[in-house]
Amino acid sequence: MIGALNRLVEVIEEHLTDGEIVLADLASDAGTTEYHLRRMFSSLAGMPLSAYIRRRRMTVAASDVLEGRDLLDVAVRFGYGSTEAFTRAFRSVHGVGPGDVRRDGGPLRSQPQLRFRLTVEGNTTMDTRIADRPAFRLVGHAARVPLIHHGPNPHIQAHIASLPPEEHVRLKALGDTAPTGLLQVSDDVDPDYTEGSELTYLHGVAVASGAAVPDDLDVIEVPPGTWAVYRSSGAYPDELQATWAATAADWFPSNPWQLRPGPTMVAVLERADDFSTATTELWLPVERA
Repeated sequence: MIGALNRLVEVIEEHLTDGEIVLADLASDAGTTEYHLRRMFSSLAGMPLSAYIRRRRMTVAASDVLEGRDLLDVAVRFGYGSTEAFTRAFRSVHGVGPGDVRRDGGPLRSQPQLRFRLTVEGNTTMDTRIADRPAFRLVGHAARVPLIHHGPNPHIQAHIASLPPEEHVRLKALGDTAPTGLLQVSDDVDPDYTEGSELTYLHGVAVASGAAVPDDLDVIEVPPGTWAVYRSSGAYPDELQATWAATAADWFPSNPWQLRPGPTMVAVLERADDFSTATTELWLPVERA
């Protein structure tokens, strides 16, 4: 996986000014999938792949701007159809427009070329199991919320708080298959895992594929598949988020599995009354690499 990511960075450099990068072909050559490649890049680089490409293009484009080249020529060279589109991208990276840079010489924000390295420490053991599951349904109350990488998500907290206590009891009574208990489900997530992008969050439970579902509940149909299940305990949600990060940095590079499209589920097994600590299981949809 680390080799595939470094090859991706090399291909980006080769094609900064001559068209789109076909990720599907690159992923196929590396023996993985575009979905897994994007998710691993964003997890390890700390930014979406699309943002990295834009930052690298605008870093290189800044030299052309400073040299006084025609702005439309520069825009076309870097794949933009107009000076307006190029200026928006340039300003989103550097914080100022091309005209300001030509007049003042800056400020400029450079994006260095990335290099991925695997550091083997071996001092942390991840409590993981692989689970094959038949088709099942996720049922509960869904909402569209923005993705937040660190700390509690206030939009999710507000969604859960809007449900009356008796609704949690009703949902728990409906659950009849693994993963058990009340679940925090994220679905329809941006493959680049871009912070601020929208996802579907469902607060609910898992039921068998043929189970009857009350009309007032939302449903996510989950096909048969394999899941990697990571158990963690400690400060919530910090420990859960650290476990998620460790799957990309430690677990996937060391194991013959890759992410596949599908919902991510968190089962809360135990928790403090104020939810300051919890024992959780993180369920990620996976397939053999």
